[in-house]
Amino acid sequence: MHTVAVLALDQVIPFDLSAPIDTFGWARLPDGREAYRVKVCAVREEVSAGPFALRAPYGLEALAEADTIILPGVAEPPDPLPPGVAEALRAAAANGTRIASVCVGAFLLAATGLLDGLRATTHWRAAPDLAERYPEVLVDPNVLYVDNGQFLTSAGAAAALDMCLHMVRRDYGSAVAAHTARMSVMPLEREGGQAQFIVRDPPRVPAPAGATLEPLLRWLDEHCDRDLTLDDIAARAGMSTRTLNRRFREQTGTTPLRWLHRARVRRAQHLLETTAYSVERVAAQAGFGSPTAFRERFRRVVGTSPQGYRKAFQSEPHGTPQRT
Repeated sequence: MHTVAVLALDQVIPFDLSAPIDTFGWARLPDGREAYRVKVCAVREEVSAGPFALRAPYGLEALAEADTIILPGVAEPPDPLPPGVAEALRAAAANGTRIASVCVGAFLLAATGLLDGLRATTHWRAAPDLAERYPEVLVDPNVLYVDNGQFLTSAGAAAALDMCLHMVRRDYGSAVAAHTARMSVMPLEREGGQAQFIVRDPPRVPAPAGATLEPLLRWLDEHCDRDLTLDDIAARAGMSTRTLNRRFREQTGTTPLRWLHRARVRRAQHLLETTAYSVERVAAQAGFGSPTAFRERFRRVVGTSPQGYRKAFQSEPHGTPQRT
């Protein structure tokens, strides 16, 4: 039986801890036998888990016996790791053990040096910090998980389920993984990545008095369905295109046309979430020249198709029936 060791460090995030335990616990072989033996281990007997404490039945020695090690995130990733943890993880890796992190557990895995030179992910809000703290790690904030073979990393919260189901499929095939997904009430594969959850508004920085672009930004959001050119935007702002570009760079960190494209995507997201309009109608009302251009731009920014986004985020659609 495949043994999974879940390492609970102090301040472990409860969901990060429970998600792999439950997912691997649901996995069954075709004859009904359990596919995994899950062991929770810790540096010391009692571990803080935010609103409660837990007692782990195994110590670090369980890592040496595991086929897979899971590193859940902790509220404040320690630097350095608690005594013995990095050594135990590196020793397990040298023996070929698969090691996977959940959410900000990537900080723990990165602290061992095992992710150096490899692509990795974590929660999108923590990605800049991970990249800054561990510059040798190639951080990709747009995906749900990254599989490097022996080392895997997942994004935040529910992405742990995506990664664990992926590992089940790797270990036992699609049939066992599909059954595990059904028991977990999760799709076996989700479209898109973290990009669909990231708040995409470009950062705004303080502007000199009297030079703010705020009225123009509001106007662009309200009129993004129009066929606007850079000259049109500059005329609205009452300045030359050169000055407009400079002001936009200073105050938003992007260009007027990129802001306009993002405004159109935001409007499209709102329409996909709140109406049953066809993709063609959403494209038109969001200001895209064609449904094809809309689909390409939407996937580039959000990381999934308009239909995939609608399936993930629409609750009670209103409006005209969707055309097929």
